[in-house]
Amino acid sequence: MRIMVLVAFMSLIVAAVAADSSAQTAGSSLVSVSVAELREVATGWSAKKQILGKDVYNDAGDKIGDINDLIVTPSRSLSYAIVGVGGFLGIGEHNVAVPVSMFKQQTGRITLPGATKDALKATPKFEYAK
Repeated sequence: MRIMVLVAFMSLIVAAVAADSSAQTAGSSLVSVSVAELREVATGWSAKKQILGKDVYNDAGDKIGDINDLIVTPSRSLSYAIVGVGGFLGIGEHNVAVPVSMFKQQTGRITLPGATKDALKATPKFEYAK
């Protein structure tokens, strides 16, 4: 099972693409989703409420980081979660990009099987493009 992020954002992406072709306002400008699509979006996962800031665990149950951001590529697909490792209250934290496909959901937790804090800290640090 892929992480709930993928499901949530794929729903949002599908809704956004569908909005390009179905929702209209006065003057026929396309700006939103249809009523049917809105129901689907409303039952999806909220990145703000259920994903961002949540802890990430390895399969041994050790907390190894937290999700700081989600990256949607220009092609509108959700590709990476930015996981913060180490640090204290965000200071000295090492952010890494992890492919969404590597996450699992186990017992209500976001897990990254086989990962450790040290392994994540050893990966290249993620930095936003300027």
